[in-house]
Amino acid sequence: MKISLLEPIGVTKEVIDELAKGFKEKGHEFVYYDTKTTDVQELKKRSEGCDIVMIANNPYPAEVVESADALKMLSVAFTGIDHIGIAKCKEKGVMICNAAGYSNQTVAELVLGMTIDALRNVVKADSVVRSGGTSAGIGGKEICGRTVGIIGLGRIGLMTAKLFLAFGAKVIAYNRSESEEAKALGIEYKSLEEVLSDSDIVSLNLPLNDATRGFISKDRLALMKKDAIFVNCARGPIVDNEALAEALNEDKLGFACVDVFDMEPPLPGEYPLLHAKNTLLTPHQAFISEESMKRRAKIVFDNVYAYLEGKPENVCKL
Repeated sequence: MKISLLEPIGVTKEVIDELAKGFKEKGHEFVYYDTKTTDVQELKKRSEGCDIVMIANNPYPAEVVESADALKMLSVAFTGIDHIGIAKCKEKGVMICNAAGYSNQTVAELVLGMTIDALRNVVKADSVVRSGGTSAGIGGKEICGRTVGIIGLGRIGLMTAKLFLAFGAKVIAYNRSESEEAKALGIEYKSLEEVLSDSDIVSLNLPLNDATRGFISKDRLALMKKDAIFVNCARGPIVDNEALAEALNEDKLGFACVDVFDMEPPLPGEYPLLHAKNTLLTPHQAFISEESMKRRAKIVFDNVYAYLEGKPENVCKL
């Protein structure tokens, strides 16, 4: 079979060569492209004749899936697959396997880090000391004793909850199903409305799909406490970001920590959250760490090996 990795995945070529060694030993052809492209024609060219294509978060639209006549399997070095022409894959019988689990710890730690900044004014304090100021008025608040609401208690949501629990917070959660592990940790399940209205800190950890697009609407943001902290390290389009910016500017919400937007950074100058009060913005980096990139690379290659052996893993439901 012809197997192609269409873009870099955050590890060195030496690591990729080591991971791909088994392909060549089993008689398969492996091609690696060390540059990223969003050009549809170039993606078609790179996919030509490929039985298996490996990508990360680079868009892989339906038009490309349609043109890839030999394509049987996509191994995605990412958790979400909303950047792929899913309907066309389903139509053509193309299996999609993701890298679920690789960034659980990394994302959860950024959620905690951003929350600490929101409560303890870390970025502001850095600016103050550099300009000759003092600590007067910027001491902040603790996580301990506060109520944290997790919206979406999957793998990342549960890891995030565990870290907040370690800080002494009370954790409540909204999820379609309930986990005995979560209950054993003392996490209490509540309705979405209760989680939004009862929480001092809300962490959004849902996947993006047709059901969750625009899920955190203006009306749902209005349910939150006026001094609450909202953290989104999930997907930007799950939130009405214009409404979020408006709530911040009108003092209807205390603070927002946002790693994901309606588009990938760089953001246009007029993007509302760039001009909103009380925000901490990062450029979609929650999933990136030295450790997570190594885990991701191994998972995405292991998915291919498992598929070749007829025992596919991490298969996404289409």
